[in-house]
Amino acid sequence: MAMASGLVLVRLVVGKEKQTLNKLKSIRGITHISAVLGRWDLVIDVEASSIQELTSLVVHKIRANSGVATTETLVTTAI
Repeated sequence: MAMASGLVLVRLVVGKEKQTLNKLKSIRGITHISAVLGRWDLVIDVEASSIQELTSLVVHKIRANSGVATTETLVTTAI
């Protein structure tokens, strides 16, 4: 079975950084979270069984978090 994976760039709501990070750590499908400096606050590695499941993970679990202001998702591919 082919897996879908990607990176989700996340901008957090000011004042909710630690609370949001703790919530995100418990989400199934998130394999790694890096806090970064710059335009984005987090880079999240995600993995799912299909592109549809990856979409659901991003939209219904990551973006639904009240501490997440905005996201940009980069789907990985082979070259």
